[in-house]
Amino acid sequence: MDRTERFYKIEMLIRSRLGDGCVSFAELMAELGVSRATLKRDLEYLRERMNAPIVYDRGCNGYRFAPPAGTGTGNGTAAHQGGDTAHELPGLWFSEGEIHALLTMHQLIKGLDEGGVLARHLQPLLERLHGMLGPSENESRELMRRVKIASPARRPVAPRHFEIIGSALTRRQRVQMSYWVRSRQEETERVVSPQRLVHYRSTWYLDGWCHGSERLRRFALDAVRAVQPLEQRARDVGLKTVEAEFDAGYGIFTGGKLQWATLRFTPEAAQWVAHEQWHPAQEATVDSDGALTLRLPYAEATELAMDVLRHGEQVRVLKPASLAALVAQRLKDAAGQYGAA
Repeated sequence: MDRTERFYKIEMLIRSRLGDGCVSFAELMAELGVSRATLKRDLEYLRERMNAPIVYDRGCNGYRFAPPAGTGTGNGTAAHQGGDTAHELPGLWFSEGEIHALLTMHQLIKGLDEGGVLARHLQPLLERLHGMLGPSENESRELMRRVKIASPARRPVAPRHFEIIGSALTRRQRVQMSYWVRSRQEETERVVSPQRLVHYRSTWYLDGWCHGSERLRRFALDAVRAVQPLEQRARDVGLKTVEAEFDAGYGIFTGGKLQWATLRFTPEAAQWVAHEQWHPAQEATVDSDGALTLRLPYAEATELAMDVLRHGEQVRVLKPASLAALVAQRLKDAAGQYGAA
């Protein structure tokens, strides 16, 4: 039985005696199968680190929950019958391994959460996890220092904007946004029914129903200049419809007819690409010479072309001809930047 299980067992044993008495030290030792020193440490930890209202009652020579504040009695023997029945030790269903995983996840959220909004709301849980992790807080703090999340090329989102949009998504409300359209270099006003938040490549996007254009649109949250919630209920669009609109093709860009690209990577690049997922529907085959052929769907070539260019001379676009021509032109234009030098 690990320590977390012992904590749960101690709490359950004391709770089961709320009506007729308290649990003796000897009973706790027998039920838990631990030494006197271990049980003392467990009781001390529960009281000091997890704020469990466990007290020793001389009248019944055992342990019980203290009565709620303001309801104590002057008699220890009677006090246990008014114990804190509402008390429940926090997070006792977590093992130590699960707590480590949750703390690591918190670090991941902090790395993804530019404004700290999500991390701030999770802070109460984090503090409880710190209290459960080890005999001292240093252990959990040390773990937090040993997990680092690097997010290059981040595009920060205003925390207040994220919070308003996230709240509207949860409450199924519309929002009014002042949105900067980069392609036209102009600010527009939009009324949007939020459908889904997406974190992709170090920034956040909102998939929503745009009431001006009367269709689903994807908005980069770092391009939101101002936002306010509206009282009107959001238009509900089925999640399957949202996924079909935005997730079929490659990357964050949408629109256009779905096509399939065929890419061939050299044996050197294949060592890494073979372990990457470019798209959930991709098809990959490894040739006898170690080269890798990758087929994947896309609807708009912009982002796919950028990722192909990232591999330079170690990849070739086999199909379609239009994508191959686009990549070739981009390479030619890039080379032209250094021609004069």
